[in-house]
Amino acid sequence: MVIAAILLGPSSGFALALRPARAEIARVVSATDTANLRYKKTVHKNGRALLLEEGTARGTLPGNMTASLDVEGVFSGTFTLHLHDGTITGSGTAKPHGSGVYESFGGKLTVTGGTGRYRNAHGQAGLYGTFNRHSYALVVQTTGKLTY
Repeated sequence: MVIAAILLGPSSGFALALRPARAEIARVVSATDTANLRYKKTVHKNGRALLLEEGTARGTLPGNMTASLDVEGVFSGTFTLHLHDGTITGSGTAKPHGSGVYESFGGKLTVTGGTGRYRNAHGQAGLYGTFNRHSYALVVQTTGKLTY
């Protein structure tokens, strides 16, 4: 319990207010998820072509995901995971491996924030998957710890 003294003014004297502290306990989750994303459109930003993708994530934190992805050289992008009780946002980078139609990749994802239940979300995860260079379809797998 937290005890707070509130000064009401020089002529009023002191009043003592007792109220329980509202403790925010951080929750840590080990999460493993897979998202199947489909190409929606290409946008041009700062001289770069970004692929906008969306689809469904399944696993520890199921929801709908949107992503903006730059696939020239090292893959990089941002994402928003829309969950029942808030959103989780972040970014990631990954190094592509191989060539051809299907290209695998591996790297790191960083959670930088969120809304609702996940407003204080942060964490890091491994980022893996495959990218189809013909259809721009993307399968993303993540595994790591999330604190919110």
